[in-house]
Amino acid sequence: MSDNWSDRGSRGGRARGRGGRGYGGSDGSSSRGRGSPDRGGRGGFRGDRGGGFRGGRGGFRGAPGPREQAGVFQPGAVPIDPRLQNNSEDALIQSLQTLRINDNELPIRPDFGTIGTPIKLRANFFPVKIPKRTLYEYNVKVEPPVSVKRVLKRIYQLAEQTNDWVQAGMRGKVAHDRVNKLISCFKLPQPLVIHVPFTDEGDDETPPPQQQAKPKGGGKKGKKEAPKEYTLTIEYTLDLDTQNLLNYLSGQPQYRGYDILPIISALNLVLAAYPNRSVGDGVMVGRNKFFHPSAAEPPFSLGGGLEAWRGFYSSVRPAHKQLMVNVNVCTTAFYVPGNLADGLQSFMRASFSANPNAFCRQVRIKTTHLGYRKTISGVARSNAKQHSFDSEFGRVTVEAYFKKKYNITLRYPDLPLINVAGKNAKKENLLPAEVCIILEKQSFKGKLLEEHTAEMIKVACRPPNVNAMAITQRGIQELGYFDEQDPLRAFGISIGKEMAIVPGRILSPPNIRYGQGAPRVDERAGWNLRDVKFAVGGRLDTWIVLLIRDGNERSEFQGPQDPALKPTIDGFISMCRKSGVNVGAPPDSVVETRLPRKTREQPIRADAIQAIRATLTSVKKKPKFVFVILSNGDRHVYSGLKHLTDSYLDVATICVQVEKLRKDRGQVQYFANVALKLNMKMGGVNHRLEGRSAQWLNMAPTMLVGIDVTHPGPGTVKGTPSIAAVVASTDNNFGQFPASLRIQESRKEMVTDLCDMMVERLNAYKAKSNVLPQRILVYRDGVSEGQFQTVVNEELPEMTKAFTKLKDGGKAYTPKLTIVICGKRHHTRFFPTEPQHAANDGNPRPGTVVDRGITAVYEFDFFLQAHGGLQGTTRPTHYYVVHDKIGFTADVLQPLTNDVSYMFARATKAVSLVSPAYYADLACERGRCYLHKLLQGITDSNTTATTNDENLAEVYREGERLWHGGVATNLRNTMFYL
Repeated sequence: MSDNWSDRGSRGGRARGRGGRGYGGSDGSSSRGRGSPDRGGRGGFRGDRGGGFRGGRGGFRGAPGPREQAGVFQPGAVPIDPRLQNNSEDALIQSLQTLRINDNELPIRPDFGTIGTPIKLRANFFPVKIPKRTLYEYNVKVEPPVSVKRVLKRIYQLAEQTNDWVQAGMRGKVAHDRVNKLISCFKLPQPLVIHVPFTDEGDDETPPPQQQAKPKGGGKKGKKEAPKEYTLTIEYTLDLDTQNLLNYLSGQPQYRGYDILPIISALNLVLAAYPNRSVGDGVMVGRNKFFHPSAAEPPFSLGGGLEAWRGFYSSVRPAHKQLMVNVNVCTTAFYVPGNLADGLQSFMRASFSANPNAFCRQVRIKTTHLGYRKTISGVARSNAKQHSFDSEFGRVTVEAYFKKKYNITLRYPDLPLINVAGKNAKKENLLPAEVCIILEKQSFKGKLLEEHTAEMIKVACRPPNVNAMAITQRGIQELGYFDEQDPLRAFGISIGKEMAIVPGRILSPPNIRYGQGAPRVDERAGWNLRDVKFAVGGRLDTWIVLLIRDGNERSEFQGPQDPALKPTIDGFISMCRKSGVNVGAPPDSVVETRLPRKTREQPIRADAIQAIRATLTSVKKKPKFVFVILSNGDRHVYSGLKHLTDSYLDVATICVQVEKLRKDRGQVQYFANVALKLNMKMGGVNHRLEGRSAQWLNMAPTMLVGIDVTHPGPGTVKGTPSIAAVVASTDNNFGQFPASLRIQESRKEMVTDLCDMMVERLNAYKAKSNVLPQRILVYRDGVSEGQFQTVVNEELPEMTKAFTKLKDGGKAYTPKLTIVICGKRHHTRFFPTEPQHAANDGNPRPGTVVDRGITAVYEFDFFLQAHGGLQGTTRPTHYYVVHDKIGFTADVLQPLTNDVSYMFARATKAVSLVSPAYYADLACERGRCYLHKLLQGITDSNTTATTNDENLAEVYREGERLWHGGVATNLRNTMFYL
């Protein structure tokens, strides 16, 4: 979904997010990208997932307008926060060492890290002072009941203007979520009932019955009129004592288990009250992102009917001896107000695969012929020329009806009709798009087109000093923190104006060892492949080349006999052999497929995949590997091809784009980067670690594990399965990470078949190493903070259950297990205070780690930026230990995690997410290719309009048919997903 982009930028050398991951938030941050050399470098602009080459759509070009200069934000010597200077954090850790921690509890922090070069960093956290007092939480009951958030917002807006509200003393002294929760700084009288005379914005939500347009499926009666009055019944729920929160922050051991979420949630409501105020031109997206366009930050056009707004994120966070508020810049897509037909056509022209439903669904519009407002529930399959109905003029088309009834000649009768019936309506209410006006201030909730994504990156990608300046000036001003606007003043809350100064350290990079050569890691955490051979060479034999012909005549090879093709293939083979891949012979054959032309009737190009299938199955001798030369970056062709070869043909593939393969400049580097992937897919190992971390890993048989789950995002068929992946190392090279893939219940975050998937990975380790691992270190990706305990309660037992199914030399198998959560969807950013500790672009240097000042008060966590960004503001990864039987100290786990970030086989650089978790994410992304049809909102069954259990079950069954058992037999123990 467009959601909000929080410092999205070069993304390191990912997507909502993630299929659900979408892309969450953007302020130009450099974190891991989601590009893939498999797609001809197409994702190179998204960062470290480029596998070493950064081609593709032009890379990052920066925000529109004059290029903003990177640099260190407010350079100079500064003291760290006084609360961190008296060793009280160390004293707290010592006092906690005597506590007994149960297996179902999060482990306490063992110590703080000391390894590395000490530095000082600004963090985008501001101190929050709260008085010792009691806050009061109330539940609000709205009658008649309302489920539409927009209507609830209007009810609260009107309630604040009533005499009942004023007489209760609530003006400026309460905060609410505009749904059912209200926080007050004083006791409200009980019972308290607020009577709200209701008028919708413009007083035109529902037209009189006799004026409703009739192309709606035959209904004769108008919509029931909205209530004229609502009542809010405000009932006391509980006291919230800030003293308990202050005791928790101060590090009193007896408060370690205190649940701070209720009062943190209450304080977030209080801080959000001003930027989310009823009067003003701002817009709140989600719970804590606020947008206030101004002359200083006007919207940027993204094309296709959308524009980007810059705003700010805000969230209260606990820290040692200090409550903090985390403030970050963010950017999200909004609709351009105006005629819906114009916006829809612009959207459809932006991409061949654009879906009109993705643009129109849930958009608020105002009709031009009758003036009422509606919410679009979907797009019809018919247009104004095709759809007919019975009217006072007899049986007429919608086009004729509007001419006869309103004397409106439709300009775009071929555009699909828009359905504005409610979600529970039995019949459609269809209107031409051109009689609808998109209302202002609406965020886009669908999935951005790739063209929009490229434009969004330009807007969001800004240097760290520019973002820091925006936060400290415009941000705290617009959020109301600068001069404590009500209700902050009424609650006695004040917020500091300067960012927190916290201590950090820069960890040294590991030594990288190849089979021949030990390249030096540079200051950007990268190295080159000159004069090196892979640590373990894979073997390539029985392979073919597949040319995809798809209309790119300027760049495509003109068939297998093209005189330029053989030298290109020979050059690639030469680079593979030079790098250490054992290439037995040239390809057995070169075949081509001419794809059918794109048509809107075949949006995911199923006919093209059938043509590819016919070509591959016609090859006399089945190959083990297919080198695919793509004509372009069509994602439908790529996804369908991977689904075909992974699940049906059981053959490994690598896809490259012809323009990059044939480009003279950088061709050798391109070949080298593709060779990185080829060697891994053929069972090789590209490089190894040397040094302290390598010694620790080899002290005892150790298995590194990555786990991730990806969900269907906006624009997908409701009920589409989620995808879970478990990857794990197989030996002490820590190079090969085969994967177990499963589909599971839609949007379920915990892994359903985790026990069986872990058994598969343990058996694979034993098959390769002849022993079972004694230590297992799990990096779990994609879990929010609110689900940490759920991982311990649900996934930890499944892992231990897997151990009981195996025997170690005839005895019970009881390895030591540690689970570390990897968090990327956060808004923590760091800004170096001195140039010598900063990268050239003003970001922290690779290896920067922070575990004091803004981390958990009691638990074991740290922030690590292992990678060097390309542009924008780098985003560290938040690592949080939720189970630890190995017994890590900070000085072992932090450097180990940093070093393993250099082991990502598809790149010659450190990546922003530790490699096992990164691999699990890539495996999930490959699984999305198998469900590509459903993820594009296309289904064989008529299940998209309703959400009952029977229809959802049918969608899941369709997902199972598409999944086709997942990965075929021969590929299951390979890194097919790279």
